[in-house]
Amino acid sequence: MSFVTRLRWFFKERWLSYTIAISLMATVSLLSTLPPRLIGNTINRIDNGELTFQALSETALLLIGLALLSYIFIYIWITTLFGNSVLIEKLLRGRLLVHLTRMKPTFFQRNSTGQLMALATNDVPAIGQTAGYGVMTLVNTIVGASVVITMMILFVSYKLMLAALIPLPLLAFAISKLGRQMRIRFMAAQAAFGRMNDHALESISGIRVIRSYVQEKEDLRAFDDVTSEVMNKNKQVALVNAMFHPLISVIVGVSYAISIGYGSSMVLDGEIMLGQLITFNIYLGMLIWPMISFGEFINVLQRGSASADRLDGAFQQQPDVKEPDQPVQIELPMSIELQFYSFTYPGADSPSLRNVSLRMERGETLGVVGKTGSGKSTLLKQLLRQYPAEPSSLYVSGVPIEKLSLDALRSWITYVPQEHMLLSKSIRDNIALGKPDASEEEVKHAIEMASFTTDIASMPNGLDTVIGENGVMLSGGQKQRLAIARALLMNAEILLLDDSLSAVDARTETRILGHMRSERMGKTTLITTHRLSAVSHANHIIVLDDGAIVEQGTHEVLMKRGGWYKQQWDRQQMEASLEE
Repeated sequence: MSFVTRLRWFFKERWLSYTIAISLMATVSLLSTLPPRLIGNTINRIDNGELTFQALSETALLLIGLALLSYIFIYIWITTLFGNSVLIEKLLRGRLLVHLTRMKPTFFQRNSTGQLMALATNDVPAIGQTAGYGVMTLVNTIVGASVVITMMILFVSYKLMLAALIPLPLLAFAISKLGRQMRIRFMAAQAAFGRMNDHALESISGIRVIRSYVQEKEDLRAFDDVTSEVMNKNKQVALVNAMFHPLISVIVGVSYAISIGYGSSMVLDGEIMLGQLITFNIYLGMLIWPMISFGEFINVLQRGSASADRLDGAFQQQPDVKEPDQPVQIELPMSIELQFYSFTYPGADSPSLRNVSLRMERGETLGVVGKTGSGKSTLLKQLLRQYPAEPSSLYVSGVPIEKLSLDALRSWITYVPQEHMLLSKSIRDNIALGKPDASEEEVKHAIEMASFTTDIASMPNGLDTVIGENGVMLSGGQKQRLAIARALLMNAEILLLDDSLSAVDARTETRILGHMRSERMGKTTLITTHRLSAVSHANHIIVLDDGAIVEQGTHEVLMKRGGWYKQQWDRQQMEASLEE
């Protein structure tokens, strides 16, 4: 019942199609009981010497008509029922993707990529199979068995029916035990499949590193262990599954033995006719499929329930950052202010930001510098609302950020992270990712501002060049400039550059920053960097150390103070001179 409860929204929406399919299945079950009755009557006529050619012809035509009618009904209910199966897979995959896009980084820390892939590739089809094939087997079990047993009682003998069905309680008990084992083993197999996905993803994405350290054999050995675990877990599932059919065959065989033995004695005693005994045995043969259906139903239901549990577990995990009940509406982000802001990553022991206080007005540029791990990227991510913000400590236009609509906030911001997400599409499609309707002139202008024009001109197909998965055919600097062009095309109110110029040379960096200063007049920019020349033009610069601001001011003010900023600036200028 838990499976039905979790998917009641779908069954409620598709109740009409399910009603049609189940009604036609019940009708087919009723029609299938008529041929045994006709055959039994024909045998009785033969035994009594009453069969005529006309009666035989009518019986044959009636059997053909029943077969054609059953064919039409079966075609309709199969397309209807299994159409629902395909539809629920589509809907669940869509819901899963929407849910994943709403989740925050903490969700992906708890759930590996391989396990999430297993939900879409294994668990969703298992649920779809239960909603289609599972319903079919359930209806066949209940309706088919009920109709056949009723016909046995009405047209043959209730005593013979009771005797032949004595082994059925044993079947129900055995299937109940096997069903519980099936659920446990299937859950373990799905988890192992997720781990295999994780390993495959890591191996493929990190193939260059694996080769550079000559670890191919070790990686293959580790992958062999993972796939062996998946194989063994699925073998355990198959072993339980393989017990269903032999068990049903044994039960049916015992029932046949009782039917033939006891039924023959009833014919000799004159309680039933020979045709009735043959009809009864045909009916008993028709009970085989409902029995098999019952075993298949338990099998499919346990798989579907296990998958529904896994999928429901993912759906129940809600994002840490939620939309405010009554968001405050502001037209533009006129200012950004942090007041003694502190932040600690979930699960971390110490804060990554400590009592950070600063204020930016619209149109200003803020430079954020410091040692590796000092909290630069963490500071930028606070504006993206990837994690819950400390209440009433981060303001946009004087409004606490937690009271602003997430969609409105993100519509103001363009973010260029350290790790670039590039699609296996053309350069044009990658640049226009956030603005698919951008004109050719807008795209070319963004490319020019990112100082990427010359590189594209040297590529075989120009803007139509397909860059491969994650930009595999581009250099590090080209990836950064493509990502910057994508961000500049949006011309957002707030631009976040998270160490996005580290892979370009000093001259290219100067050109890009010059273009940005001229094109983004009146708009806010935050830049984190290790190369101080990238922020020397900023209106305000802060130096972070262990999450706290240790120095701040303009480039000139920081140079006069002679602290970390000046020391780092002098060192970098000396290195640049030596390189030249």
